[in-house]
Amino acid sequence: MNSTEMGNPANIADNLPGDPVPPRGRPKLLFLAYPFPPAKAPGCVRTWNIAMYLTRLGWDVTVVTPDPSILRNIEDNGAASREFDDVGIKRILTGHGWRCLAPNNLKCWNKNLGWFVGKIFRTGARKLGIDPHVGWIKAAEQACSALTAKDVDVILATGSPFAAFSLAKRLSDLLGRPYVLDYRDPWTGNPHAGHHLPRCATQKEAGVLKGCAAVTIVSPSWGCALDRRFGVGPKLHVVTNGFDPTEMEAVKPYDFGHCAFVYTGIFYPPKRSISPFLAALKLLRKSSQGNAKEWYFHYYGPDERYIREEAGRFGLTDRIVFHGRVPRREALSAVKGANLAVVITSVNEEETLEDKGIVTGKIFEAIGLVTPVLLIAPEGSDASAIAKPTGLVTSFSGTQLQDMVLFLKDIVCGQAPQPKNIEICSWSTISKKLDTLLRACMSFTRTTTNA
Repeated sequence: MNSTEMGNPANIADNLPGDPVPPRGRPKLLFLAYPFPPAKAPGCVRTWNIAMYLTRLGWDVTVVTPDPSILRNIEDNGAASREFDDVGIKRILTGHGWRCLAPNNLKCWNKNLGWFVGKIFRTGARKLGIDPHVGWIKAAEQACSALTAKDVDVILATGSPFAAFSLAKRLSDLLGRPYVLDYRDPWTGNPHAGHHLPRCATQKEAGVLKGCAAVTIVSPSWGCALDRRFGVGPKLHVVTNGFDPTEMEAVKPYDFGHCAFVYTGIFYPPKRSISPFLAALKLLRKSSQGNAKEWYFHYYGPDERYIREEAGRFGLTDRIVFHGRVPRREALSAVKGANLAVVITSVNEEETLEDKGIVTGKIFEAIGLVTPVLLIAPEGSDASAIAKPTGLVTSFSGTQLQDMVLFLKDIVCGQAPQPKNIEICSWSTISKKLDTLLRACMSFTRTTTNA
């Protein structure tokens, strides 16, 4: 299956037995979203926008998510709760067992002897292919124990963590309602996993895919890779990430006072490496335009040590400004005030489908903020193809240094790309596809259940 053959949500019911029945009243969505505000996690951007926009499109959305009180890193919980009330999103807050398997995200005994014991369990879980968040399944199932079939029309689970997929299947069996799986990342085929998962994990993934009503995934290449491995067929649909126009319009640009190149986030060397961009900056510095203009590379994120080492290697230490970890609103302000946002998916030339399918959420935020983007990605990458119609994204492979330098010269001289059709990357547009898909799945279930 290629990207053009993936399922169309408008006719998903044609691929399923039974006659679709139009829903009555507001349909009810049970959304299993482990990352959800006020948690500080990249996945929260997608889950929040899904919940908010589906609510606006007429859904009653109930989000099942861990209680913020057990999370280590959260934003303003009170402000988030007020926003949920304003939008009309309900939550079922859950506990979490086996927190020692994910001590970076969950509050647990993680000092001295606690750390040592936890490490033993984490090592064993990794070797056995056990999801670090497996302890959420039973806790979430208990939190949902009062739900009946009347409370739910369709279940949507987003991963990672992929414990949410197993939970979706269990709740589907209990409630007699269909479940849809949303892949924010690949599961057993993740290009950034760093280790191979055992066969039992692949079998578990195959099992939940077989029973689901539909699958959404963020890029065509990841969809093709998933279909090759599991034969998902017409159940598979691409629902990319995007930006919220209202959020982006409210962002105030930071005034750098000079030409600023901005990168926000983390790196995964050697695939997602800063080296090609710094090599281009070194050449820019040697050019007449680059030497005459004041410019700096600003880094927002936790990998300061790595960037410092690379900057020293390229002789650019005096051209790098470090900001560390900052709240999301500060990072967005920096991107909006920047002359150029830098996004890197992979610096390698030849990549697998899983690598070509990497489309980071940062690229959509920059588009929504109308900031030009220098994208380093493999030739033919999904990130380049998806973002090209917006007019703001210029893509290079990791070896196209001279082309990068020419582009950077244009930026420092004030000749930036202009926006075109950025609306195609907004959640206002993207959410309508997901809405159509979920309604089709719900209609099918009501028909077959009543038959």
